[in-house]
Amino acid sequence: MKKTPLLLLLFLLSFSVKSQDLELLLLAKDDSNLLIRNYMTPVMEGMLYSLNDGWYHTAKTHKKLGFDITLSANAAIVPNSSKTFQFNANDYQYLTLESGDSKMQTVMGENNKSVIAVRIPEAGDYKVAQFSLPDGIGNDLPLNAVPSPMIQASVGIPFSTNISIRYLPKINTDDVEGNLIGFGIKHNLTQYFGPIDKLPINVALFAGFTSMDATYNLGNVSTGFTGSNQEATFKLNAYTIQTVASLDFPIISLYGAVGYDTGTSTLKLNGTYELTYTYEGNNNTVTESVTDPINMDFNANGVRGTLGARLNIGFFKIFGDYTIKEYNTVTAGIAFSFR
Repeated sequence: MKKTPLLLLLFLLSFSVKSQDLELLLLAKDDSNLLIRNYMTPVMEGMLYSLNDGWYHTAKTHKKLGFDITLSANAAIVPNSSKTFQFNANDYQYLTLESGDSKMQTVMGENNKSVIAVRIPEAGDYKVAQFSLPDGIGNDLPLNAVPSPMIQASVGIPFSTNISIRYLPKINTDDVEGNLIGFGIKHNLTQYFGPIDKLPINVALFAGFTSMDATYNLGNVSTGFTGSNQEATFKLNAYTIQTVASLDFPIISLYGAVGYDTGTSTLKLNGTYELTYTYEGNNNTVTESVTDPINMDFNANGVRGTLGARLNIGFFKIFGDYTIKEYNTVTAGIAFSFR
């Protein structure tokens, strides 16, 4: 059965489903939102955590009009508890477990072998369908992690402050339109500590915001659906506030931070879909129309702690760090810095 891309996440990670299976799931109406939410949660949460990293590699700020250009990659490691979810039939009105294990794989898990049945009472008969969730893709990704590459520039302004902007080139094709942009500000606090600002110690306060959105036009691909105005949309807003400290020596910098992350995201399937099903009692084929069938909200928040190191080779920097939070995150990158 033909696989159809539903939505490009991070423009690197695709969520692919079998078009007929998705069509059958949409028959379950509200149940489909709960099931897809359980399946997609680790990617949606992972992106929120991942996009709050990679903002800095020292607490030290640039001199006025000093700047750096940074290329980095973050990878939010999905915890084992988020690789599976429990299918509880009592949570669903129209879905039941037809066969297999009730402990199912999420998109960041492994292979799904369980079969779910859809039965909806109507006129003495039942609409009937059965399907399996798509297999997880976690084992195909390094560290079983949600990745987010980043291009970022920072510039020094007065009052020992840096402003940063992060960006991914906008995608605008017949099928996909997407955009990512973020803003950050870092203010050096060491200047208020008297003689300590003569030491290789720097302390700063940082705040950052990242916004991402993507739209996948399902009308321009062969989905197997009939209908109109069909599209999948994704929106994300991630926020972080942190206290950063670093020891900055000529060859190496050691840095760490504590702070708090928060964020929200939405995933929607918009448009009108003509769905075909068969009555269980008499095998008559019927077509039903549903509009905007998927609308899900996700959120993630929590404290965080980061430890990292940077190698300084003149204006060229190589850095890496590890952040402990609900989805631990690994960051690595290079920077060209001119103070």
